[in-house]
Amino acid sequence: MACHPLRLAYTAGEPAGIGADLIIQLAQQPRAHELVVFASRELLIERAAQLRLPLTLRDYDAEQAPTSGEVGELVVLDQKITGTTQAGRLDSRNAPYILDALRRATQGCLEGEFAALVTGPLHKGNINEAGIPFTGHTEFLAAQCGTEKVVMMLATPGLRVALATTHLPLREVSDALSAERLEWVLRILHHDMQQRFGIASPRILVCGLNPHAGEGGHLGSEEIELIAPLLERLRSEGMTLFGPLPADTLFTPRYLEKADAILAMYHDQGLPVLKHMGFGRAVNITLGLPIIRTSVDHGTALELAGTGMAELGSLEYAIEVAQQMASGRAD
Repeated sequence: MACHPLRLAYTAGEPAGIGADLIIQLAQQPRAHELVVFASRELLIERAAQLRLPLTLRDYDAEQAPTSGEVGELVVLDQKITGTTQAGRLDSRNAPYILDALRRATQGCLEGEFAALVTGPLHKGNINEAGIPFTGHTEFLAAQCGTEKVVMMLATPGLRVALATTHLPLREVSDALSAERLEWVLRILHHDMQQRFGIASPRILVCGLNPHAGEGGHLGSEEIELIAPLLERLRSEGMTLFGPLPADTLFTPRYLEKADAILAMYHDQGLPVLKHMGFGRAVNITLGLPIIRTSVDHGTALELAGTGMAELGSLEYAIEVAQQMASGRAD
């Protein structure tokens, strides 16, 4: 842990979902660092009463030094809500409230007010219902930070998986995998493993695209024509890269024990393994931003909001990883 408490920002996201529940439940535990919650005070008070959990709210004061979290207390930067706050019931009038909180928290991270940003789940469809074009946290934060290229990485204890492509139909993946794209993805991954996780020479295992990594060209040529030449060139610059390796054997202990991160070519190549390994305790990390951003790896879970049944594992790990990244450690 850092010698002095860090100050982290947490955006509670969609008010009808479990973002508020999670932070209220977390408040029942002692915390080594200060977590400033971007949410409506009214929402937090209502939801705490619904959950039957004790809660004291302290207004955020930027002039005060960060302190460790007291049991039953949250530090809040009140966000004025514009719609209803009923658990499980979406209201598109809340879209500006959600995005305003994200903007303020991101700006605070950019200015050094907060060491990292942890985001709770939001509902993309509900924001779009408000007539606001919105494709997700990652794209929104990249725009707020003026960053053109970012990389999505999910992590769970013992495994980190970055993605060369994200939410694409499978038939479009091969066309999206250019040498240019793979190069900037690998450079961002390598850089952030060094700068954010404190790993001087990160060992990155790279999946092939095709079964058996192309079987020497018999099951596809991308490995021979695209991936292998790029990896060789980046190795000549000093990167420690292994591959392209068959994905069906890469995710085994003898390979993983020497890996700091995996680069998967597409979403469902790597993430099913990670979620099987760390279901309920995984975190989404955005690499390439000038700020540290981690997030829970689940959605709003509207059906669980207000029930007390939301599980804390992913949020706890998202905060833990944010603290590690802010301290430049690779725990």
